[in-house]
Amino acid sequence: MTVTLLHTAEVHRSRFDDLRDQISPDAELRHVVRPRWLQRAQDGSAAALEEEIAGVVARAQGPVLCTCTTLGPVAESAGAMRVDWPMMRAAAHAQGPVLMAFCLESTYAPSLALLERALAEGGTPQKVYPLPMPQYWPLFEAGETDAFEAVIAGEVRQAVAAQGDVAVVVLAQASMAGAAARLEDLGVPVLSSPELALRAVLDVAGG
Repeated sequence: MTVTLLHTAEVHRSRFDDLRDQISPDAELRHVVRPRWLQRAQDGSAAALEEEIAGVVARAQGPVLCTCTTLGPVAESAGAMRVDWPMMRAAAHAQGPVLMAFCLESTYAPSLALLERALAEGGTPQKVYPLPMPQYWPLFEAGETDAFEAVIAGEVRQAVAAQGDVAVVVLAQASMAGAAARLEDLGVPVLSSPELALRAVLDVAGG
């Protein structure tokens, strides 16, 4: 079975390969890494970008997973699965307020819209507490993974304590996934997207 993954950061190649080795070692992952796609999306080059992504999706063998939250709506319209959709559906099952943490401002609107769609689909509208952390994104860009994950975990802890009624935490970007392991003792489920998404797209490929 073959799955194509669309990335805007090279680091996701090894992240998803490692997950594949744990989940389904025989699956073939084909990675398309285009860092400039994120910049173009943020700069408003929408039309040309949509055409380019649609072309990649059309040529792919098997299902396609887009791992960039910002590009999610464009990729979905071209027929790809969004990396955060299985996670948002899981968050809706928590049936309580959701803390949505994110580090790129351009991901806020698509992430919130997708979460609200999942909540509406599940018939469980809930409060959503946004937790923006744009000040930490340069750490990810610089490859300072440990520092990036540590500060995200710290901010999430403080936010959960401050709100008091959070039922589930969503780490909106795939790049934030490593922070989940630092929050296993939080007492509140912390969801990240890569494993949930890969399992979902492999199910599609195998089905």
